Amino acid sequence: MPDAAATASATEEKPSKVRAAGRHAGEWLVKVLLSPFVEIGALFKLLWEAVFWGIRPPYRARLFIESMEFIGVGSIFIISLTAFFVGAVLALQLVDGFRDFGAESQSGAVIGLALAREVGPVFAALMVTSRAGSAMTTEIGSMRVTSQIDALVTMAVNPVQYLVVPRLLAGFVMLPVLTMLFNIVGVFGAFLVAVSLLGLDPGVFMDRLKWLVDWDDVSQGLIKAMVFGVAVTLIACRQGLHAQGGAAGVGRATNRAVVQSAIAILMLDYLVTGLVLGEGLF
Repeated sequence: MPDAAATASATEEKPSKVRAAGRHAGEWLVKVLLSPFVEIGALFKLLWEAVFWGIRPPYRARLFIESMEFIGVGSIFIISLTAFFVGAVLALQLVDGFRDFGAESQSGAVIGLALAREVGPVFAALMVTSRAGSAMTTEIGSMRVTSQIDALVTMAVNPVQYLVVPRLLAGFVMLPVLTMLFNIVGVFGAFLVAVSLLGLDPGVFMDRLKWLVDWDDVSQGLIKAMVFGVAVTLIACRQGLHAQGGAAGVGRATNRAVVQSAIAILMLDYLVTGLVLGEGLF
């Protein structure tokens, strides 16, 4: 009789374990599917708070200028270096490819269009993410885990107004400037390689560039840069404000900020392009 009771008990435990495993798997799947929407909701909530506190005094101009210097001036070298070699590679690829069917004279126009519309804003945003976005997350995350943000609240200083608003405005203003710098240096690198190394006529290169690239192309890239600047700084500040778990938690928050910013840049690039061109999104 004891053996029969033990067997019945074991038989009842197996379905219960299966149900528990199924419940855990379902919870994990739902969490994975809903986590992007939760993150997007948190970002929009932080953006709304930044707008609300940004229009209220006090206006901390010094913090805004410091953020502009950090995001903009501090990124000039990496932006210029990246732009030069991106433009040089575009010239190598396009001139060599276009010569196969006698269209190398169009290389300047195609390079200018690519830089102005897509390559400039996307690469500039990625470089700012890797340099300034990660640093902002680390700085704010360190303040969170060391209770400095709690100290701000104790002193009646709103953390969003003090930490997020200046960085958000600086990203919105400086990323278009960095995009223009990227475009200029990229065209210079392409011109240098196409003319000096590949023998393309400099007059033809510049004439085609001026003929096909107009303000509409440049403005499309600048609109993207503004959106990217807000997205990068918003994600960096969001991850920094919610960092926890000491130094390791700050590292994980920084990693999440860089990955999420890169994904957001590529997704927003498609969305903004569809809206600007009026071709629909899907």
